[in-house]
Amino acid sequence: MASPLRNIKVVDLTRALSGPFSTMILADLGAEVCKVEPCPGGDMVRQWGPFQTDTSVYYLSANRNKRSVGVNFRSPEGLELIRQLILDADVVVENFKVGTMEKMGLGYETLSALKPGLIMASISGFGSQGPAREWPGFDQIAQGYSGFMSLTGTVESGPTRVGTAIGDLTAGMWLVIGILSAITERERTGKGQHVETSLLASLMGLLSVQGQRYLSVGEVPEPCGNVHPVIAPYGTFETADGPLNLAPATQEMWVRLCDLLGCPELTQDARFLTNAERMQYRHELKLELEQRLRTRSRMEWTSLMIAKGIPAGPINTLADVFTDPQVVANHLVQTAQHARLGEIAQVALPISFNQDNQSVRMPPPDFAQHTQAVLQEHGFGQEQIDEWLRQGVIAQAQGQE
Repeated sequence: MASPLRNIKVVDLTRALSGPFSTMILADLGAEVCKVEPCPGGDMVRQWGPFQTDTSVYYLSANRNKRSVGVNFRSPEGLELIRQLILDADVVVENFKVGTMEKMGLGYETLSALKPGLIMASISGFGSQGPAREWPGFDQIAQGYSGFMSLTGTVESGPTRVGTAIGDLTAGMWLVIGILSAITERERTGKGQHVETSLLASLMGLLSVQGQRYLSVGEVPEPCGNVHPVIAPYGTFETADGPLNLAPATQEMWVRLCDLLGCPELTQDARFLTNAERMQYRHELKLELEQRLRTRSRMEWTSLMIAKGIPAGPINTLADVFTDPQVVANHLVQTAQHARLGEIAQVALPISFNQDNQSVRMPPPDFAQHTQAVLQEHGFGQEQIDEWLRQGVIAQAQGQE
């Protein structure tokens, strides 16, 4: 794959998910990412299950294409080493609690005075200003605080979290957009800047029409489950072998759907004449449609619907997804060779360049796997490295240099 960021050096001080996901995207795009991890155990996520052999799959999901350096964050020598690594980089990414970088002597004002072109990128839970600035950044807390959970689920179930840590993941994605923008600006001016986002901001940035409904007309949306908030029929319907997503979003599609299902009379039913009536009687409409849909399987209906120009698709499990021919054809899962785990599969970067999206180059590193190699590249002599190892300032994985 093309490596548009191949000349960009990144020092990654992040842990858990939001920051590592952000720096993994940068690494997938070709940046040289040095993951600086605290001794003695590294990124906290390494301890989170489930595990493949003895390695956290949570860690595996967000740390490929990086090299790991183990440093004692609590020693003055370790902090000085981190400072030197940052000053030799283009970008430093952190997701500590607000104010922590300043306490370590690594705040943006301090570092930018030494290197004006440095870009610092930060993720916090709730932003660097305001009364919640020091709240810890946990995804589900942010999903609730941002209003995102209030839109998910049903009236019966109440608010429901999204099935992945969407606040962490989207914060990482927004941060990458900010970093790329800052790199572009630096090309013009030669100056870096401090780019910030938060889990709260990232989720509010996804409120879309639901947020605008409140801002424009004062409506507070309720959770609507698997149905569209303003279009009917549009949502999840049961077939002979499981649920199907169906989205006939226009009046013409609605008419074609009724013809396909063998119930054209529904288009003349007073309850279903227009979208407004169908919204009012959507429960009755669902029962009418499912009576017909239960006569075939979800994949049979999907093929028939697509042929008629009606958007539809099955609700797959992950077991379905990872063997699906469309997923395979687009190389959305790629493999890397791990020294201890053998070949591991990874969800690929969902971007291609000239139809090439080969993004998985290196497996997620073991803790401190590359400490000596990285320090040697930065000009530190072996005698100094050995002394730091003896003093516990740095760590090096055994047998991996």
